[in-house]
Amino acid sequence: MTTTDSNTAEPSTAEPASADAVSADTAIAIDPALEADGGEHHHGYISDKSRYLARLKRIEGQARGLHRMVDEEKYCIDILTQISALKSALDGVAMGLLDDHLQHCVVDAARAGGDEGEAKMKEASAAIARLVRS
Repeated sequence: MTTTDSNTAEPSTAEPASADAVSADTAIAIDPALEADGGEHHHGYISDKSRYLARLKRIEGQARGLHRMVDEEKYCIDILTQISALKSALDGVAMGLLDDHLQHCVVDAARAGGDEGEAKMKEASAAIARLVRS
């Protein structure tokens, strides 16, 4: 949509803001350390956000399909096969998010050094341990 800015005759391609434009699902957390400097910290997955959302939407559909299979009393092995596929799909999302986290958040914190870097490394190790246990 092209609009004209009231202060200039130059056309603007900016979309008008709507009340639905920003929701809790699209909010981006600001790293307090960067906020003090006036900068913003974006999570590592932000560049692939639409891809992650599409994958999660497919996973959501798989979960609904499982519900339907149980409701329709499908064969147990078929349900278990779909559960395995669902878990594999979730693991794929988890590994992608972990990789993005390591490449962006942890690397940035390590470069900053000090307590922040050490805390991010411990946090990443704990997340990996949780993924391995599940």
